[in-house]
Amino acid sequence: MVSERNQSKNVCVIGAGPSGLVAARELRKEGHVVVVLEQNHDVGGQWLYEPNVEGEDPLGRNTFLKVHSSIYGSLRLVSPREIMGFTDFPFLVKKGRDMRRFPGHGELFLYLKDFCDWFGLRDMIRFNTRVEYVGMLDYSGVIGKDLKWVVKSKEIKKTEKVVEEVFDAVVVATGHYSKPRLPTIKGMDAWKRKQMHSHIYRTPEPYRNEVVVVVGNSLSGQDISMELLEVAKEVHLSSRSLKISEGLSKVISKNGNLHLHPQIDTLHEDGRVLFVDGSWVIAHSILYCTGYSYTFPFLDTKGIVDVDDDRVGPLYEHTFPPSLAPSLSFIGVPRKLIGFPFFESQAKWISQLLSGKRTLPSRDEMMQSIKEFYRSRDAACIPKHNTHDIAEFEYCDKYGDNVGFPHLEEWRKQLCISALINADVNLETYRDSWDDHELLQEALQSPHFTQQLPAESFTL
Repeated sequence: MVSERNQSKNVCVIGAGPSGLVAARELRKEGHVVVVLEQNHDVGGQWLYEPNVEGEDPLGRNTFLKVHSSIYGSLRLVSPREIMGFTDFPFLVKKGRDMRRFPGHGELFLYLKDFCDWFGLRDMIRFNTRVEYVGMLDYSGVIGKDLKWVVKSKEIKKTEKVVEEVFDAVVVATGHYSKPRLPTIKGMDAWKRKQMHSHIYRTPEPYRNEVVVVVGNSLSGQDISMELLEVAKEVHLSSRSLKISEGLSKVISKNGNLHLHPQIDTLHEDGRVLFVDGSWVIAHSILYCTGYSYTFPFLDTKGIVDVDDDRVGPLYEHTFPPSLAPSLSFIGVPRKLIGFPFFESQAKWISQLLSGKRTLPSRDEMMQSIKEFYRSRDAACIPKHNTHDIAEFEYCDKYGDNVGFPHLEEWRKQLCISALINADVNLETYRDSWDDHELLQEALQSPHFTQQLPAESFTL
């Protein structure tokens, strides 16, 4: 529902990664007063590479992690740059920088810095500021739009001073690639050799001449396994399923020191790693590439919002807790989609709800929608921890309709699919060799790439 009212709210955005930056821009554009709290020294979130991981728990079991980014040194994008930009700020090739279609992580960080500077967002951001607590002010069962929020933050690396403020609304944009998700393996706690999660993997050098077991067959698990082959004596990749892609099969067939195994059954104190098929290997190190969990250690909603086996809920459209919306919202929770345009559509919807330009359905209607969504996931036998895995363009388009956001361009969808297919077949080479030249030309000649950049810039 659309209204002409325009209310200005004081809004706190937590995180200055991609979702936090676009949230800040859209909120300000809608007339809100915005403060962005960022625990690091610069923008970028996950894309702000942190090479120093000393002092971090190897398995990432601490409630507040010292290191936010899980980026490793050699990481390159798994999607072509053409599909990744925000709708009005294309991810252009720039001379003197990484000009590859699938650039390294540093190029995406520079894109986010460019976005921040072009739209003059830096003045809204308080860097080196960690959020310690977010809770409701005088909560007594009032509905979401009338709530106010207490935010306590600490200035780290300087005074350690704690600041307490009250905001009309809070947007949580903290990402979901920092808190390691770990398997439960018999003997894991007693195994005395090296164990770590890929969250703190940076380079292969510490594994030189070692026998390494990599747990998890995700794209990052495959990438890290291939990188380890350059220095390790042997790499043993443990996967839930032995049905592997053609691309991984090619890599295994040409590398005698890369071995595929089923899941681990037991870890023995003498260094043996026993797999469920009865095979075993004595390993120096185990590297868990087992994904990440959602965590909001600062957030106190009196139990209204919780994380249950990686289901953040209840959230209407993965964004709004019905009892607390729109004064509390989450941006960037969904996975397996073309992220930046989706974050942008979330940011626009949140901003216009807070200004009164749009309204949400009733609390009961939102709760009913959530229950129906959960039932549909259960009926499709989708595990609870995959609740927020979207993997369909139609959902993104339907979501955008809530705020008049343009549908994803056909070339953007097709380039995404083309890259996924190429990666599946040509795991080692898909980033540097492709056959989607016609699609690429269509993209580069589209309004997205030929548009004039918006006038809103440094002077705002």
